[in-house]
Amino acid sequence: MCSAGCFTDSMAYTLSPAPGGPVGTTCCVTKVELSVSGQNLLDRDVTSKSDPFCVLFLEVNEKWKEISRTETAINNLNPVFGVKFVIDYHFEEIQKLKFALFDQDKPSLQLYEHDFLGEFTCTLGVIVSSKKLTRPLVLGNGKPAGKGTITIAAQELSDNRVISLSMAGRKLDKKDFFGKSDPYLEFHKQGDDGKWMLVHRTEVIKNTLDPVWKPFSMPLISLCGGDVDKTIKIMCYDYDNDGGHDFIGEFTTTVSKMCEAQNTTEIEFECINPKKQKKKKSYKNSGIIILKSCKIARDYSFLDYILGGCQLMFTVGIDFTASNGNPRDPSSLHHINPMGTNEYLAAIWAVGQIIQDYDTDKMFPALGFGAQLPPDWKVSHEFAINFNPTNPFCSGVEGIVQAYSACLPHVRFYGPTNFSPIINHVARFASQAVQQEVAAQYFTLLIITDGVISDMDETRHAIVQASKLPMSVIIVGVGNADFAAMEFLDGDNRILRSYTGEEAARDIVQFVPFREFRN
Repeated sequence: MCSAGCFTDSMAYTLSPAPGGPVGTTCCVTKVELSVSGQNLLDRDVTSKSDPFCVLFLEVNEKWKEISRTETAINNLNPVFGVKFVIDYHFEEIQKLKFALFDQDKPSLQLYEHDFLGEFTCTLGVIVSSKKLTRPLVLGNGKPAGKGTITIAAQELSDNRVISLSMAGRKLDKKDFFGKSDPYLEFHKQGDDGKWMLVHRTEVIKNTLDPVWKPFSMPLISLCGGDVDKTIKIMCYDYDNDGGHDFIGEFTTTVSKMCEAQNTTEIEFECINPKKQKKKKSYKNSGIIILKSCKIARDYSFLDYILGGCQLMFTVGIDFTASNGNPRDPSSLHHINPMGTNEYLAAIWAVGQIIQDYDTDKMFPALGFGAQLPPDWKVSHEFAINFNPTNPFCSGVEGIVQAYSACLPHVRFYGPTNFSPIINHVARFASQAVQQEVAAQYFTLLIITDGVISDMDETRHAIVQASKLPMSVIIVGVGNADFAAMEFLDGDNRILRSYTGEEAARDIVQFVPFREFRN
């Protein structure tokens, strides 16, 4: 378990493409990296060997949910997969995993279109406690999948340093009869048993002896176990479609040596083919691999920020538009039933109870929108539900619930449903937090609504601007309306764009239809 003492250097806000984990992770969740290889797999192809890939499933509510897949190893019954599985390890849960191997037959994502090579099921706890295990693969009927076995090695990703590399090649050996070469690089680290283990494979650059690979990043712990003086081996191959890739050459180095490639300083490594070196006295090398740049940075986790003293600032925005129905009518979404609750209150409790643990003073602004307010009955799209505009704060989640219940009889439900004023309201505070030296505050806005947004363009623009700030928006949809617009704002499947065409810096919106979690 981490302690606050493990986090000393002050952090300013750094924007990463994905948010650093779910809000409300009350314990240290360790990320574990699983490396997979197969041995003596079944041969399902007639004219060549199987082309295996591995799929990882996690049991969720007694159903198997696909987590991730490796790449496909062409023509190989003993694959060592370069793609790793990274999974959150919850010490207090039984996390049941299934590793299923398939022979890729066609370019389809549907697993039933590929031949099944066997599977292995166990808990993550078993893998972690073994560190490395080899087990027989079984078929669907429980019988052995020939002599096939699977080896799984686990590594804790507690070191959150990330290494970014930019590589190129010059005058590599020509391996193809009709063309030049199709080079790619493989990075290997040495295991405790002295054996080399694949940790990363670059993309293939077609038909060139002077390749320039795309810059790439990986956890430092994956590359060298976090030890910058540990020897790593980099191998260069010429890709062949039949899986019989030709070896061009190799060299060894360390991360500390690679770190000399800074700013404009490049480092060159001779790519050596030992067999050629032994045969020819005149042999010099099989080309040069150029390290154009090497940078190491820390990828701060959600937990790092919390342990570093960052507070979560929680704001609630409540939809008081007419489409919710008259709160006196039992069919209204704002009607408080004899049990003293409704869907708005249930959503406030569900999110608020988690977030309030991360806010020391537990004073939360609660705002309403889409209602006419006394005494002049003008429509407001950001009003304090305690009717105190200079101090809209409520004490704890209970305070929000009390202010909401007291406010209902005194406002007239109206419209339209405008989100942008309330998002911009919170964004103003978040932009002030960015001016601070350290990341002291992160703002979470909970919007509870019954559906259709009236100011979609303005809302998209507000979210894109807010995506540069320490801020997230949770939208909870209550009732049974069509929430397509909310799904659109939640950029899980596509990058959200403003009406100006500007892209969101990161996905800051999470939409939850309350009806799916009612019970």
